[in-house]
Amino acid sequence: MMSFGARKSRGIASSSSSSRNHGNTGYTSTINAPMKAVYVPKAQREKRVEEEIKKAEEEARQREYKLKQERKDFLKQAESNRERERRERMRKRESDKQPSETRSSVDGDHGHNLANSDLASLNMLSLPESELRPRLIEKELEQIRQHYLGNKQVVKKVKKPSEKFKTIFTFEWDNAEDTSRNDNNPIYQNRPEPQLLFGRGYRAGIDVKEQRKKSDFYDQLSKRRQTGDISDRPYDKKIKTEDDDRNHTLTRTTESRKDLIKRSTDSDVEQDTHWSSKTKEQMTERDWRIFREDFDITVKGSRIPPPMRTWSESSLPWELLRAIKEAKFSTPTPIQMQAIPIGLEMRDLIGLAETGSGKTVAFVLPMLTYVHSLPLLNEETIQDGPYALVLAPTRELAQQIHTETVKFSAFCKCRTVLVVGGHSVEQQGFELRNGAEIVIGTPGRIKDCLERSYTVLSQCNYVVLDEADRMIDMGFEEIVNDILDCIPTSNLKDIDEDVALQQELSAKAGYRRYRITQMFSATMPVAVEKLTKKYLRAPVTVSIGDVGSGKKSITQRFEFLSESRKKQRLQDVLQTLEGPIIIFVNMKKVADVVARHICNMNFRAIALHGGKNQDIREGALESFKEGEYDILVATDVVGRGLDVKGVTAVINFDMPKDIQTYTHRIGRTGRAGAKGLAISLVTEEDSHLFYDLKQQLISTGNNIPPELDNHPAANTKPATGTTQE
Repeated sequence: MMSFGARKSRGIASSSSSSRNHGNTGYTSTINAPMKAVYVPKAQREKRVEEEIKKAEEEARQREYKLKQERKDFLKQAESNRERERRERMRKRESDKQPSETRSSVDGDHGHNLANSDLASLNMLSLPESELRPRLIEKELEQIRQHYLGNKQVVKKVKKPSEKFKTIFTFEWDNAEDTSRNDNNPIYQNRPEPQLLFGRGYRAGIDVKEQRKKSDFYDQLSKRRQTGDISDRPYDKKIKTEDDDRNHTLTRTTESRKDLIKRSTDSDVEQDTHWSSKTKEQMTERDWRIFREDFDITVKGSRIPPPMRTWSESSLPWELLRAIKEAKFSTPTPIQMQAIPIGLEMRDLIGLAETGSGKTVAFVLPMLTYVHSLPLLNEETIQDGPYALVLAPTRELAQQIHTETVKFSAFCKCRTVLVVGGHSVEQQGFELRNGAEIVIGTPGRIKDCLERSYTVLSQCNYVVLDEADRMIDMGFEEIVNDILDCIPTSNLKDIDEDVALQQELSAKAGYRRYRITQMFSATMPVAVEKLTKKYLRAPVTVSIGDVGSGKKSITQRFEFLSESRKKQRLQDVLQTLEGPIIIFVNMKKVADVVARHICNMNFRAIALHGGKNQDIREGALESFKEGEYDILVATDVVGRGLDVKGVTAVINFDMPKDIQTYTHRIGRTGRAGAKGLAISLVTEEDSHLFYDLKQQLISTGNNIPPELDNHPAANTKPATGTTQE
């Protein structure tokens, strides 16, 4: 008797076997049936989208990690290949050395004597490499030492006997050597001749032969005149020749006197002619002095070259002159007129000029000229680092210098790398390893790259410190010293000015390169002066205008009010101005608040401060330059060095902590000779600036408001407490 479970399993088995026997007809019909639409909830769809996004991000991270890993493996492989090649060379050298040692042990003293013989020194013996190589290495080292020390042996020139005795004095005078022939002095023209009676007797102290010859000549002349035979005879020709010579001399003397009078007249005219009407060759020392006074150029130092009035008067290479023409720079600015010729002379320089005076171009062009004169970096010289280094205090200023350098090097083949914070240090290190003739960056990131061995400064002999006082104020003094100490001190010029002059001449001749250090700034505090004494040698100081007193082309206005009325007054002021406008504040939060407040007034404004990442800062500044925004609300991150064209006004919503920062803030307007306007919202808390503000208004010729003039803090110097009369 079969149980129910057995019957059930048996039935299932039979049904399955029957389905197999019928060719799976039921399964085929299920596949061919139309699929039904399945409803997926919104939460499940969003979850799928998030999973896909996470999956894509994970794949991107994996790809980036894979690329970094491949780059590291590539560098490690290259290093291991170099190490393996070095070991193979050492192994080959050792293998070559062993048989030579065996031979030398067999030969004994005989081989030693051969190696030290005169024939070996003349390379007339085939010595083994182990003995020949040290000799060659020693000779190569001696040649390198002589080349870099510049100890050239003076070879005494052997003179020919004809040249040696050419200067020996001879008493046989030539008529052409008679210095009194063409003299118009009547003493020499009408010489008294004694008339000897019938040729008898001779004058004492005169050659007797000459007197006899002359006496015979006059006797023959007298006889021929008596006979009337004075036709074509030799002595008549001689008389005629002497007369012609006398007439020619008289004519030439008259013409020379006329030329002398004309030259003296022309010199008087040139003294009265303005320097703009003269060529460079006609310019005198007095003209250059007047030229510097006209452009308010003050120089200090020795061996100062004259300035250039136009680009054509400079000795810049044609590649740079073409780039200047493409950039549409018609005439150089005062700082460029004097600083560029000094830089082309390979002199150390201290440039003091107000903001917006063109200091960047003043050091970029000589730097490119220096780099252009050197060979491009190859696989071997890349290991010694760049040729030139530029340090700037902020990222924005470094980017501006990089942009100008790339623009003027458009027709040169030199490469430039920007090294600043906010970007991948590995990517910047990769670019440095690929080689760059010029490196521009901030002190912190440059030091980071040096510590990571991304680059070295072994052949860097051109150093520029832009806004040096700002770098000191930001606490970069120690970092700057560390960077400059990485440059070999053997390339530093001597402290003695005479020795430094000889070194500069040697560098111009191409014997050796010495370090050229240039510093540009708007002010020169004590800390910067210490830096110049340590690293600069016999520098030339170029000052444009009254440094630190502010621009006279900027109209300065002050609004005295309380802190609570600033926003309303700012709105009233903006209604009367046209963009682009820069508004300065002291705090990052205030910048964002003021920017939102201005946007609510239907103005296009954007905030810029150090709290934003580098990409946002670059994008905000670029948008403001291109005109997408009319107003830029910023902290002092853009207070120095940046050149934004066409800024009509600067507003100090918050007054700065010192007068130097105030000067650099208002320097964003009125650039390149244009007029500018600076408006400051002043409260009682800003009284520590009143004295310096009053002095600056006096020096720049601006009107002093009564609130500032009558305030007690404006008449008392904060440091000393003395009262101004």
